[in-house]
Amino acid sequence: MEFLKKYHLTETPKIVSPTLPGEKSKKILALQQEVEGSIVSYPRSMPIGIKRAKGSIIEDVDGNQFIDFFGGCGVLNVGHCNEFVLNYVKEQQENLIHALDFPTENKIDLIQKIKDNLPEHLRDNYKVCFGGPTGSDAVEAAIKLAKIKTGRDGIISFKGGYHGMTSGALAVTSDIGFRNHISSLMPNVDFAPYNYPYRSNKEQGSDEIDGLVAFEEMLTNSHSGIYKPAAIIVEPLQGEGGNILPEEGYLEGLVRIAHENDVLVIFDEIQCGFFRTGSFLEFMNTKAVPDIITFSKGFGGIGFPISGLIYKKEVEAWGPGAHIGTFRGNQVSISAARGAFDFIEKYNIAEYTKELGSYLMEKLETLKMDSPFIGEVRGRGMMIGVEFVKDKESKEPFSEFVKQFRKESFHRGLLFEVGGHHDNVLRLVPPLITTYNLVDAAIEIMKEAIAVCMEKFAKPVLS
Repeated sequence: MEFLKKYHLTETPKIVSPTLPGEKSKKILALQQEVEGSIVSYPRSMPIGIKRAKGSIIEDVDGNQFIDFFGGCGVLNVGHCNEFVLNYVKEQQENLIHALDFPTENKIDLIQKIKDNLPEHLRDNYKVCFGGPTGSDAVEAAIKLAKIKTGRDGIISFKGGYHGMTSGALAVTSDIGFRNHISSLMPNVDFAPYNYPYRSNKEQGSDEIDGLVAFEEMLTNSHSGIYKPAAIIVEPLQGEGGNILPEEGYLEGLVRIAHENDVLVIFDEIQCGFFRTGSFLEFMNTKAVPDIITFSKGFGGIGFPISGLIYKKEVEAWGPGAHIGTFRGNQVSISAARGAFDFIEKYNIAEYTKELGSYLMEKLETLKMDSPFIGEVRGRGMMIGVEFVKDKESKEPFSEFVKQFRKESFHRGLLFEVGGHHDNVLRLVPPLITTYNLVDAAIEIMKEAIAVCMEKFAKPVLS
């Protein structure tokens, strides 16, 4: 779609500093280190001071322009500073900003848009509520609702899952590195294996779906040591865990087993939702139907904070004030979400996301064929993972390569995040409006960066 060009600063990166970070970035990064808490993380791997951004391009204070395949950690679904959405924002700012949970036409309209984008046969089955401004707030609300509804305390989460950094959300996040020095979190959380096709242990030719037997055992075996939980919480496409797309039938199996055992199902769609995979929500690419859905990140369209739940009416169990938040449903964020919905509908961005994602996957598959260290390219839409390994047979993770690859890409003008169970996965979550020219430019940078890294990590040739 040629018209999308106008939503970007440019379609090519531009590095003008003799070194990165540039001198102005160095100063602002040093000031940040002096005055801001040490929890700052992203500038450690992407050391820039940002001046402005538009579409899929970020410009730093030194005038360097980077292709943004990080997308604000999957938040900027319709790009930085999209003027179509900004028109909704500016109009709303002049009328009403803060309204707690009072009804407004703005909010009711957004709720209706959410329901209208669900599968037609499910629209009347769900309600919507808003929480605090972050995805963690949505996860906390979902857990609370499930516990109130069932009267039970336990939650089953999944290995590799990431759900946030507040107490409950962190408790259901599997990476123990996030929990260092924290001795008390929400109790009664257990972890099941997540379906990870690239690292599946099932026998060749088996029609068994990896992970389902272990999960069913947790619920049905009286010697599992696990009391019946209130709910399971799972990402239908695992994000921080490495953009892992489970095999067909896995999510349906989870839902079936959970419901057979009177356990509620929470799908965390915070990162994979809002058209990131080409569908409004990732579960719509399957036949699995969750009881509760968390949303945040991309719903704000261009980075406005918003979060909430979409849940079955039959799950309704809480009363007035049972879950509150001063900044729940901020009217400007709601308006931004409405604008993003309208932009996506008007320009058929959902279908474009599928097409562009396929194009990017094809380009990455070509890189895979030329590199001995790319084990798998996977994903859906514009949520793609590239897993690096030392050897394609052993599949031993190659995190050192990815770390260097990110550095080389950064110095050529490409930003992305690294994740995965072993920190060996290139995670791509660019704005959905990224152009084909920007994809081509990013691929060229990756080619150059991989070539440099392959030389650095070349295996010694035995004489």
